[in-house]
Amino acid sequence: MDFLVVDDDQIFREATCLLIEEEGHFATSASNGDVALERVKEDKFDAVLLDLHLGRQNGLQLLPQLLKLRPNLPVVMFSAQGTVKTAVQALHHGAVDFLEKPFTRDQFHAVLARLRRINEMGQKIERLEEQVKEVQSQSPEPLIDFETPVMRAVMDVLQRAAKSTASVLILGESGTGKSVAARALHAQSHLADRPFVTVSCPALSKELLESQLFGHVRGSFTGAMRDHWGKVKAAEGGTLFLDEIGDLPLEIQPKLLRLLQEKEYERLGETVTRHSDVRIVAATNRDLKKRVAEGAFREDLYYRLNVITVEMPPLRARPKDVLRFAEHYVKHCAVQFGRKVEGFTDEAADCIRRYSWPGNLRELRNTIERAVILAPEHLIGLSDLPIEIRQGGGHPGAIGDAPLQTGAMVTLQALEEQHIKRVLEVTSSMNEAAEILGIDQATLYRKRKKMGLK
Repeated sequence: MDFLVVDDDQIFREATCLLIEEEGHFATSASNGDVALERVKEDKFDAVLLDLHLGRQNGLQLLPQLLKLRPNLPVVMFSAQGTVKTAVQALHHGAVDFLEKPFTRDQFHAVLARLRRINEMGQKIERLEEQVKEVQSQSPEPLIDFETPVMRAVMDVLQRAAKSTASVLILGESGTGKSVAARALHAQSHLADRPFVTVSCPALSKELLESQLFGHVRGSFTGAMRDHWGKVKAAEGGTLFLDEIGDLPLEIQPKLLRLLQEKEYERLGETVTRHSDVRIVAATNRDLKKRVAEGAFREDLYYRLNVITVEMPPLRARPKDVLRFAEHYVKHCAVQFGRKVEGFTDEAADCIRRYSWPGNLRELRNTIERAVILAPEHLIGLSDLPIEIRQGGGHPGAIGDAPLQTGAMVTLQALEEQHIKRVLEVTSSMNEAAEILGIDQATLYRKRKKMGLK
């Protein structure tokens, strides 16, 4: 936990900070109300210890101002002239506890224990609120189960790994449900009631990604106008999920290695070493061994992450799951868009089963969402599916084109154009599409322009 001690007595401030740090927490101080308000504006504290008398200032008058900035901030007041009336006034103004100076070490420890319980309760409430928002805003992925033999093998490893604190590396193509597997691992672990925090490694620049991971102090880089706690702090005691770890910049990799090995880190622009108790789960669609050979990924970090490894099979290796997942998406999308779509015609279901789904669950979800919106009847028909799906599924398209599959009597150019178009549809960026196709972005741009694709 992070504490702010507000007192005009320097000796008392330093002694109180020392007591807090001896218990494994972090503490900083402020000598007056103005400094305290500025610190609370700029930083996030788990609790404030506030003296009643701050020279010419009054702690009871400062308390409402602090709570106005942070309504749920726990504040403990203390005073050398403590009375029952003063304590009642402090609680009435929003304090959670009151300590009379001088207090004993045991009395102080009792207050810290109470603040720790309040903090844990607040974290649980925040996690529940985040989970509700996530469920409301996102299309939930199908639950991982044991119906397919390849998935039974994956889940068996995850279940056994869940009870340990070892790092877990989840491999697999884009859209195979690696994040779902990570959440399942967390839910089955002894950390299930603790935070699950996700960081998408390729989403930001190096500076912003480092800040998002470890946090920063004001002025550490252009635009850092205030102190910031990172995702490592947010995941304290729980699981930190690093999505697409293969794209983590080389400059940040030593800091992640230190977090894994020493459980230590420093915020950007700060020299204070902080301890963190988090479990690392990482995922990637990259070949990390190849990245190591290319010098793009540290070998020591690879071996530190690669304690327990599972590989999520692509959807084409789980044919029995495809239609069940598609039906799951139909139910969700029908509710989301207010449509009375109940399932598929036999022809559409057969097409979905036979298609290879190179974009895996992400492509399947997008296809079903489109079909639910466009379907004129209560069942999704063959004509409601994209022409690429119909062709790839072995069915003639609506305009009579032959299915474009390997070995079909079509030109290489036609096969290439359809493949590029399909990959572009199911990937989130030109960079990702170029990597899957094995060409550089400039070549992909020229081919896309030549085919008249936007």
